[in-house]
Amino acid sequence: MSKISEEKITKIKEEILSVLYEKSPKALFTKNIADLVIRDITFTQKLLLELEKKNLVSQVSKNSKGQDYLARKRWKLNPKVYSTYQKLV
Repeated sequence: MSKISEEKITKIKEEILSVLYEKSPKALFTKNIADLVIRDITFTQKLLLELEKKNLVSQVSKNSKGQDYLARKRWKLNPKVYSTYQKLV
């Protein structure tokens, strides 16, 4: 498999943030985000974890009933990042 350049990885991360902004305040599953950015689920999850380390996205660990997710992960845009995006738009 060919290696993706850092520039392209940065653009994919920007696209992920854009998708989360468009769907905000709804949290999306990793699979849904991967489908929207047309990327592999594991690759998308790796990028989401990198974005989480930078405090750009937050992981939602509980469902609407308050139970922890066992295998799936949902993601949403960090509130500070969301307000910054709103100012730009």
